[in-house]
Order: sequence, then C-alpha cells, then structure tokens
Amino acid sequence: MKKNYYLILVAQILLCQLAYSQNIHQTIRGEVIDAITGYPLIGANIILQNTNPPSGTVSDVNGQFELNGVPLGRQSLQISFLGYEPSTINNLLVSSGKEIILQIKLQESYHAVDEITVTAGAGKSGTKNEMAMISSRSFSVEETERFAGSLGDPARMVANYAGVMMNSDSRNDIIIRGNSPMGVLWRLEGIEIPNPNHFGAMGTTGGPVSMLNNNLLANSDFLTGAFPAEYGNATAGAFDLYMRSGNNTNTEFTGQIGFNGFEAGIEGPMMKREDKPTASYMANFRYSTLEVMNKMGFDFGTGAAIPQYKDFTFNVDLPGTRLGRFKLIGLYGDSFIALGHEEEDKEDNSYSGTGTTTDFGSELAVVGLTNSYFLNNKTGIKTRVSFQNTSAKAVLDSLKNDRTDVIPFIRNNDSESKLSFSTRFIHKPSNKNNYNLGFTIDHYLINYQDSVYKSEYNKFIADVNIKKQFSLLRAFGQWQHRFSNKITGYGGLHLQYFPFNEELALEPRASLEFKLNALNSFTLGYGRHSQLQPKSVYFFKEYNHQTNQYRTSNEDLKFTRSDHYVAAHNLQLSENFRIKTELYYQYLYNVPVKKDLPEFSMLNAGANFGTPLEADLINEGSGTNFGVEFTIEKFLSRGYYFLFTTSIFDSKYKGYSGTLRNTAFNSNYVFNLLGGYEFKVKQNNFITIDIKSVWAGGRRYIPIDLDKSQLAGSIKYDWDEAYKNKYDDYLRTDIRFGYKINKKKHSQEWAIDLQNVSNHQNIFGENYDSDKNETYLTYQQGFMPMFLYRIQF
Repeated sequence: MKKNYYLILVAQILLCQLAYSQNIHQTIRGEVIDAITGYPLIGANIILQNTNPPSGTVSDVNGQFELNGVPLGRQSLQISFLGYEPSTINNLLVSSGKEIILQIKLQESYHAVDEITVTAGAGKSGTKNEMAMISSRSFSVEETERFAGSLGDPARMVANYAGVMMNSDSRNDIIIRGNSPMGVLWRLEGIEIPNPNHFGAMGTTGGPVSMLNNNLLANSDFLTGAFPAEYGNATAGAFDLYMRSGNNTNTEFTGQIGFNGFEAGIEGPMMKREDKPTASYMANFRYSTLEVMNKMGFDFGTGAAIPQYKDFTFNVDLPGTRLGRFKLIGLYGDSFIALGHEEEDKEDNSYSGTGTTTDFGSELAVVGLTNSYFLNNKTGIKTRVSFQNTSAKAVLDSLKNDRTDVIPFIRNNDSESKLSFSTRFIHKPSNKNNYNLGFTIDHYLINYQDSVYKSEYNKFIADVNIKKQFSLLRAFGQWQHRFSNKITGYGGLHLQYFPFNEELALEPRASLEFKLNALNSFTLGYGRHSQLQPKSVYFFKEYNHQTNQYRTSNEDLKFTRSDHYVAAHNLQLSENFRIKTELYYQYLYNVPVKKDLPEFSMLNAGANFGTPLEADLINEGSGTNFGVEFTIEKFLSRGYYFLFTTSIFDSKYKGYSGTLRNTAFNSNYVFNLLGGYEFKVKQNNFITIDIKSVWAGGRRYIPIDLDKSQLAGSIKYDWDEAYKNKYDDYLRTDIRFGYKINKKKHSQEWAIDLQNVSNHQNIFGENYDSDKNETYLTYQQGFMPMFLYRIQF
C-alpha cells in the first residue's frame, strides 16, 4: 500500500505539472490605426480566432487594446471596424517570455456604410505603405531568422525574393534587378540613414554584419522599383524599416548569443499617466561574439584578425501628448578589424589579398526625433529631425620579399555628418482619395582624406582632400484615388535639387491596380528616379607631378537617372498561396563614364569594396536592365511554408565608347527554393526545420593581364575583356534547426544555422601575387555553422 501511495503521489505531481504547463498564457496588446493617416480607431474589434468560447477585446479611446489569456503557439487575430476593411493577422508566434506588441493598420472601405465581414490574405504580400502598389512587399521580423542563412539580417533575408541576389557571401550588399548595391536606400522610422552595417566603406550600402537589431524591428517594407514619390535619391530599391514600440505595461528582458554578437535588451513602461497612453522605452546592446571569446582566451587560429564590433539601439515612444506623438530613436555602431598582420591570417580573403595587410574601421551614429500630430481624424502632419555621423578609416600596406618588407599603399580617413529635417502633410478627404505633400532638407558636412602611395614619386598622393558643407533639397507630392473597389490609381512627383552644382531633377511616378476578381489582380507602374554620385567622386583630385599641382574635374557631374517600367500579375489561389509574375524594363542614363577608360562606368560601382575614383568623368553613359520575375509562395500555415523565386534578367551598360557590355552584376539568372516545417513537442515547445537552396549565375569579372602585371609588379587588368565572361555558377544550400522552449516566466530558443552544407567552392574573384608573379582565385564562404541562443523573460 505504501508503494502504491508513492506511485499515486508521483502521478498526481506529474498531472499537476502537465496542467500547469498547459495553462501558460500570454498577452497581445497594441493599437489600431487608420492605414493612411495613422489616426487611432476607437472601438475596433479584435477577435482571437479558433477559440471556444470566442475571445476578444475592443480598442479604447486611444486606439489601444489588450487581449489577455492567449494560449501559446501560433494564433490568428481578426480585426474589424465599422466602415473599414477587416484584416486578419495569421500565425502570430505567441511565446511565454515576451508579450506581443502590434500596430494594426486598417484601410477605409470603398463602400464605407456597413461593417464588412470577409477574410483576405492580401495583407501577407502587401505593404505597410499604402502608396507602394507594385514591386514591393512587407516582411516580418520572424522571417529574418526563420529563412535559413538570413542570420537575423533584413538584407540577407530579402535576397530570397524575386529580383534580388547577394553580391557576395562575406557582405550583405544586395543586387536588385541588375543594379549596383550603391543604388539602395535605407530608411529607419522614415529617416534616411547611411549604411547601417559594420565594416561598411564610405558610400556603400552593405557590410559583413548588420547593425540593425531584428529584436527591435517591426514589420517593414522592401521596394524594388517604380517606388512612390516619397522615396528619392535612389535608383535600385529601398528598405523602409520600422521599430516596434516597447512594452508599455511590463518590463521585459532579452539575452542572446549568436552570429551578430552577445546582446542584452530591456524594454518597459515609463511616465505612466491617467487617461493617457503610457510611454515606453526599448534599448539593446550587442558586442562581437568572437571578440568576447578571444578575450576569454579562446584561440581561433586567425591571429589578429578578430572582428571587433559593438552596437547600441534605442527607441523611446511618447504618445498622447498635447503636441502629438513623439519618438526618439538612436542607432550607434563601431567596428574594426586587422587583416594579414600575422602568419595565421595571411591567407587571401574578400578584403585583403595575399601580400597585403589591412586595418579597417567604421563608425555610425544616428539620433532622430519624430512627431505625429493630428489636426483632425482626416488630417495629420509628420515631422522628423535627425543628426547622423558616419566615418571610415583604412590603412593598406603591401608586403614584399616573403613579408619582410612593408610598402605603404593606401591611407583613408573619411567622415560625414548630416543634419536632416523633413515634414509631411497627410490628408484623406474621403474613403476614395488621399494625398501627401512633403519636403526634406539635408545639410552635409564632409571631411574626406584619401591618399595613395606612389613609389615613382616616393610619397603619398591625396586623391581626395576636402572639408566642405553642402545641401540636398527635395520635395514631393503624391495622390491615390480608388476609382472603384477594383481599380486604384496612384500619381506622384518628386523634385530633387543639388545647390552645389545647381542640378535639378523632376521625377514623375505612377501606378494602376486592377482587381479582376477574387483571384486575379494586375498592376502597372512607372517611376523616374535620380541619384547623387558617391560624394567622394565629386571631389576626386588628379595629381600632376611636373607642376606639383592638383586639379578637380568632377564637380559638375549630374545625377544618374533611370526610367523604370513594371507590369505585374498576382494570382491569389487561396488565403495562404499565391503565384506572382513581374516584368520590368529599366533605362539608366546620365551615367558617369570616362573618355580615357572607355570601358568604365559608375553603374559597376559596388562590385568591389569601396568607391571607384576616376578623374574627368562625364555624364554620357547609359544602361538597361530588363527581366522577368516569378514567385510561388505558400505562406506559413498548418506548420509549414515554402517559397520558390526565379529571376531571369539581362543587365547591360555603355561606357564612353558606346560599346554594349555586361554590367558587373549581370549573372543572368537566380533561383531560390526555401521551405520550413514547425511542429509542437512537449506541450509548449516547438522544433523548427528550415532549408534554402540557391542557384545563380557566376560573378562577372575583369581578367587580370598577367604580362602587364609581371612587368609592373602590381595587378593590371585587361579592360578590353571587361565583364565579358563570368565564373562558374553559384550553388549553396543552408539548413537551420531550432528548438523553442516555453516556461511559465520565460522562453528560450536554441538554433544552429548550417551554411553552405555541401561546402561548395564558389569563386569570389581573381587576384595577383607579386612575389610569385602569378594569379590565384579567392573563394566565397565554405561550410560554416552558426549558433544562436536566446532567452526572454
């Protein structure tokens, strides 16, 4: 009997633990706002689907809501409001360690008389920006990690979309429809920011490690062409990123170790006020994983080549003040690496070839203040003020005679500050019309000090030596009209003026969407886009040894311009399954080229690290990009998803000679296949398995002229054969395994990302060894496991 008593006692304890684990619940809170104006919607219904009895809540006088008692796992919400089109948010991942904070946008119905009860899946492939009707889509924070190989990086994640590919494994520069990565625009909370990546060279848009912390981001937009008039100074595409607000009720913590570093995060309420929305804060700090482990005594066999970086991000959200809603955001990042200084790290790589040493560091600081003020429920004003500073330093030396002789080569020390002010007037006179008017003033202070050592003169020659202030002025107007519940039109005009050389651009934008039926929709789009040249190009100086004088010749360069035409068809076969096709043609003109180097074009800038600098550039070059993009997508539901994208394209340019050539980015095709499965184990725990395979055309290259290189003792290229050929095709497969554990007061996640599991040797480029007088190939990343651990409480 005593034995049976113990058995019964153990069984009761196990049953209690089981019931305890099954009764873990979480809270979903947030706000419901008008999709156009951002005005809070009072009395919106938020219903948790698939519950019995039904569970739901209603938004309060500030548009905010709180839904308690939500079971863990995948959940879906139905949001409705009288006179507005309902919205469904599917497959929210509810965990025990962190409450879910949402901002839900509803669009006013074309027939704004009765509350409509339908469920649409269009929101999954739509955008937060209602004006972006073509070549655009939103993405979730979860996707930045769920897609194998993305490593929590928005840039690496969007490389899975049609029309997009990575420039190399070692960096996250992206090629959009054959355009240079330098044509990509980054915005954070509506503020245009410089390159938000560690180890980013001045004027570039990518780097090895992102400073953007996906733990702090909200759902955001990615645009690949013919984008609305509010986006300017870009010819390729745009990231429009948003930060989520912190928890305004409870204090929460996050700890994480992974590819992006050791990190710690905190968020919570502040300034609690009666009858007013509570303010919140959010902050996160990260530190290089390898640097921490190196300081702990771990030896990675790389000598001094340890990537050192850290970043800090914060967001303070103050809603409900007499002057509207304020947000204070900040982003800071600092990085440094030394390559090639020791025998252990003398091997060639994407940044430093055999026989060279490289010390490189970069820094970015952004502080922005945004304000949203409503004149009434139809009219609002959004204003943004920001200060930004970015800098990069580089020291490159050559090593001769078995690394015993050090020969100076390059010294760069560049910094750039920007003070920016922008404001936008938003008005929605009816459910059929809305328009925006706005302007932006950017004032720059640059200090560029770039020099190259010339052995024939036995001294450094300053290519760029400038300290100067100048401005960039922009304005836009855009209007959207719903002709019916099936036809929507958009028109916009962007103006861009550069007082430094009095260059002016007027850029019309337009799109038209026709929803044939519940399954089929067709969209046409056009956009004219203009972009400044990299700022160092304007101030490049050519040295005359005979007169010991410098001269500048690029100060009158005009904007590079492009006309982008797009046609799209979307077949929505079900709420979670679609097939999309896009055709595009882009003509670029006013491209800087060089008479003395007729194969040169600024359209190829960004193919390598840094900005190419040449004298006597003129705006007589051109280029074309055209292709077809195909997407088959099954959104996450019933525990699985898949995505297949195909891009077949051609990217050409003409230099000064007028000869039609391949651009550096004309790989001609890229195929992506992704899939993943998620299943529940042990009540509230989950296992995830994700896989991604990429097949793309090889990189285009300029071959090395071995005879001239041997004669000169340094690398020389055969420009006559520029980008004529490409390396072998790029092949890579990544697999990610994850395990998520939910406890009463916290949640944990373990993951391993196996990158390039087949260890396929993809060629990055060709280099020259002056000691051995021979060329050699460098390769992209081989097999590499990446680990992640996260705890939230």
